Amino acid sequence: MRRRIAHGLAIVFSIVSLGAAQGPNSSESGSTRTSAVFQPVTRPVKKPSAPKPYQVGTASWYGAYFEGKSTASGEPYNMYDLTAAHPSLPLGTWVRVTNLHNGRTVTVRINDRGPIVPGRIIDVSYSAAHALQFKEQGLQRVRLDIVHPQMVATLRPPVAN
Repeated sequence: MRRRIAHGLAIVFSIVSLGAAQGPNSSESGSTRTSAVFQPVTRPVKKPSAPKPYQVGTASWYGAYFEGKSTASGEPYNMYDLTAAHPSLPLGTWVRVTNLHNGRTVTVRINDRGPIVPGRIIDVSYSAAHALQFKEQGLQRVRLDIVHPQMVATLRPPVAN
């Protein structure tokens, strides 16, 4: 009786092992058939979320009328510098301004206070408005992002000796 059970188990194991045998690899057979027995599980990659903007709203620009006049930081206003006025950010803060109409960006330094007109979040210099391509319109919806000083160093061109 034990012999019959052992014989039966041997037959079952041999049949199971034949079913689990791997097929020939590409070097053993001329066929290009591939086995899809084991497929890796892929999970969708979670995209990093974009950082939240500091502020979104309407920007305006100021130019020649203020040229040479003292700013809140004490320096004279230069309409050709990439500067801006913001009512609450600390003077000297660097801000990336993005024109939401066309996607253009410029990094400016806050050196003045304003804008005084309600509903506006920033007044940029003439050059910044030119870079953002909204000086003809005068007003534009923008996004403000604070830029860390280390990042500003990489954005500025090297100084020639």
